[in-house]
Amino acid sequence: MFEIHLLKRIVEAALLVSAQPLTLPQLSNLFDEFDMPSHDDLACALTQLQGDCAERGVELVEVASGFRYQVRQDVHAFVARLWSERPSRYSRALLETLSLIAYRQPITRAEIEQIRGVAVSTHIVRTLEEREWVRVVGYRDLPGKPELLGTTKQLLDYFNLKSLDQLPPLSEIRDIEEFDPQLAFGAVDAAIPAFVSTEAEAADADADAVAAEQEEQPDDASADTPEHAELSSASADDDAAPQLPSFSTSEEPPAGAAHEDTPDTLA
Repeated sequence: MFEIHLLKRIVEAALLVSAQPLTLPQLSNLFDEFDMPSHDDLACALTQLQGDCAERGVELVEVASGFRYQVRQDVHAFVARLWSERPSRYSRALLETLSLIAYRQPITRAEIEQIRGVAVSTHIVRTLEEREWVRVVGYRDLPGKPELLGTTKQLLDYFNLKSLDQLPPLSEIRDIEEFDPQLAFGAVDAAIPAFVSTEAEAADADADAVAAEQEEQPDDASADTPEHAELSSASADDDAAPQLPSFSTSEEPPAGAAHEDTPDTLA
């Protein structure tokens, strides 16, 4: 039989050196078969260890995989500077797919695509499986036997959840616009009339500019007057007519040239 003080030290040391959370059965395996403490004694030691962390920078929490020590949120920003790697950023499509799997599991890819309205990228599913957040839990009894996807304990551990029951119910997630400003559907509808009016104003401005250019044309440009049009057409006809030699009436005909009206011609 272990004293509670010694039992606390053993449990605390095991949790600190373990890379994964430890469950009560795993903690019980630290002791010999004949000296194994009961689960009630281990639970009591864990409760006291949680109370001891009240004023410390770490806390003892229970997640889906067991108990673990972790850094508190108020000092996490300072401790995170020890690691040079930046936290992973996930796309909106990946988070939407993960949410559907968490709330609708087990679910197939075709059902996810039907809800989202777009195809599910194979890269997204592979990323979730590589992080061990999602796994194949079965196959739907349909042609082709599509895979049924479900979440894992690693996903719950990542979000500090003990079970899926701790997920916020969908009835509480109503005002989506407050969570993501990009989903402001009303703002998009209001922007459509403004866009149309802007195009109309641009068309009016172009028409005014054309009218102003026509008014600014010089006054001597009289090509559009009827008189100028007649002169222009006449000059165009003259240019198109063949060029014939012209003789002045005051000039005499060349020497030796007989004129039909002369007396010699009549004789």
